[in-house]
Amino acid sequence: MKLGIFDSGVGGLTVLKEVKRAFPNVDIIYLGDTARVPYGGKSKDTIIRYSLECAQFLMRFDIDLLIVACNTASSYALDILKDEFGIPIFGVIDPGVKKALGVSKTKIIGVIGTKSTIASGEYQRKLAQAGSVVYARACPLFVPLVEEGITDGEIADKVVEFYLSELKQIGIDTLILGCTHYPLLLKPIKRYMEHIHIVDSASSLVEEISPYVKNEGSSSLRLFFTDHSPSLGSLVDLILGKGNKLELAPMLCSL
Repeated sequence: MKLGIFDSGVGGLTVLKEVKRAFPNVDIIYLGDTARVPYGGKSKDTIIRYSLECAQFLMRFDIDLLIVACNTASSYALDILKDEFGIPIFGVIDPGVKKALGVSKTKIIGVIGTKSTIASGEYQRKLAQAGSVVYARACPLFVPLVEEGITDGEIADKVVEFYLSELKQIGIDTLILGCTHYPLLLKPIKRYMEHIHIVDSASSLVEEISPYVKNEGSSSLRLFFTDHSPSLGSLVDLILGKGNKLELAPMLCSL
């Protein structure tokens, strides 16, 4: 069985890691659109176009299921992708919402994400429909911080405090990391938001796709990126471990 996963950059590798752990035999093709990261500051139409181009690239490999690991793309393009392609397609927002609702005791939940993800209101709407009080905050510097390999230390601590101080004062008991890059900042986030449930979508996503995935295949993994930045290799090593071959996929805009 072949699974396709795409994200705006390296953050989706956190999702890939969980999927690979749960289904070690499946074949996985990953695409990180590192040439155009971050998606979070782009317009809705551009995000949809980028998402269609990423999906079209992965469909070349005859994938059986597609995972949209990018929260911003999940917010704006998921339904369009489902209409366009005849395979099961999953985003990361619903799994994150379900997990947060399951662990929150006070139902006072915070959501952080890119500007576009927060502006879409998808998390806020779904959490509010379930009776939660929701506080949302865009954290636009988090993605470039991760893409530059700054995932811990004094700079990361200061940026985390800058964005999360208000949510901490409000008294949320659960915080959704509404971007796949954000788990790479988990250490400084946990230090600052102590005693708060931290939720990312990766583990919940595995539960959602389980009925559709047969753990069969050759265990192959191909990692495509639309640009090889100087920090790319070290970030991939940080998330997946060393020894992975990185391939270049620069021609998305010609699709």
